[in-house]
Amino acid sequence: MSFDDVGVMFPRIAQQMSFLMEIDKLKAIIRQSPIINEDRKENDAEHSWHLAMMAIMLSEYADDSDVDLLQAIKMILVHDIVEIDAGDTFVYDIAANVDKREREERAAERIFNLLPTDQAIYVRALWEEFEERTTPASRFANALDRLHPMMLNYISHGRGWAAHGVKSSQVFDRNKSMQDGAPKLWEFACACVHDAVKEGFLPD
Repeated sequence: MSFDDVGVMFPRIAQQMSFLMEIDKLKAIIRQSPIINEDRKENDAEHSWHLAMMAIMLSEYADDSDVDLLQAIKMILVHDIVEIDAGDTFVYDIAANVDKREREERAAERIFNLLPTDQAIYVRALWEEFEERTTPASRFANALDRLHPMMLNYISHGRGWAAHGVKSSQVFDRNKSMQDGAPKLWEFACACVHDAVKEGFLPD
């Protein structure tokens, strides 16, 4: 089913709807983090929604007190759309991360260009800003993107970490860039990791 028939009368809306229906596929991209109190893993759409809520609730901890919250939320909602084509790449899988950027660039080219040109450029710029981490908003958004799976793993007593044999040293190394966007949240995250080690559900 497509919007070809009505697209003759409403070409711009048809393009926008085609993109919006395409990104519904994000609900089927399964991540490695567990759902709290559920025997399943979260999907990308759930992850993006939860991150957006975290941005609203935790913006006071951004490194820049004047962080552009709306810009951060926009990046959060866009940042994983490329995984419709590229798939979710597990952060601790070194081999899978080798060609991650290349796969995601190809996905960005296809998916964002479903939109009218002006919006395709705009959404692609949001994705690039998130990836480059050169603005206060992008660093804050990235900090939350790292914090979120840490918290899901901590609250679920390390279910995701245990499934992949992840150690605390890997968690610290992978997520230390949080300091650039939300140093107080990084301190909190470190305290949770240390507690996980102490409680025995994350190897030292």
